[in-house]
Amino acid sequence: MYPDEKVLVVPTAVFHQQGVFQGFCGEVTAYLHAMLDGGVMEFRPRAEVEKQPEWKQLIPYIIFRWTNAEGNRHIFRYTRGKGMGEGRLHLKHSVGVGGHISLEDTEDAGENDGYAVYRRGMLRERSEEVDIQSEILSDQIIGLINDDATEVGTVHLGVVHLVDMAEPRVFSRETDLVASGFVEMGELTRDMTGFETWSEIALNHLREKYHENSH
Repeated sequence: MYPDEKVLVVPTAVFHQQGVFQGFCGEVTAYLHAMLDGGVMEFRPRAEVEKQPEWKQLIPYIIFRWTNAEGNRHIFRYTRGKGMGEGRLHLKHSVGVGGHISLEDTEDAGENDGYAVYRRGMLRERSEEVDIQSEILSDQIIGLINDDATEVGTVHLGVVHLVDMAEPRVFSRETDLVASGFVEMGELTRDMTGFETWSEIALNHLREKYHENSH
């Protein structure tokens, strides 16, 4: 299913040592220091670690936000087509762009520099999935998502990036990243039926943090 692909993982035990949580956690510094700067990350065959909860695969989860002249916040949303890699998420709505950090991302970054490897992989995934035709106003890591209540969640840990755009000009590069575009937060959060779990968690956090109201 994932021929020869090796992806970045960290021991779940190292994650747990920093404090186990379910859902969203906005305190990221200690976790990332332990996982990326602690010499514990490895690259293992994806086909194996997808079934091994003792490892967490670090996944950049990039959310694009645009605020219009009236101050209304909009989030980039899409639907996952059947050709996208994670079969357990097919046809789910999502607000997060990103994917696995691969062994190839160590080529220029240096395999021992965890932060550089992670950022290189994040930027590669971002450029593969979307075409950004707007100035990026800010790009920040705002939290982590852990969901041990689902099969796919037990082997992944989301690193949530919030990217503020000057214009709503982010377009899909993937044929299986469909029905994409910016949608006002209130409309998104009014009914989250059909969204993948990570998107629900992220949207609920953003709604609470910025006091967004569902219409």
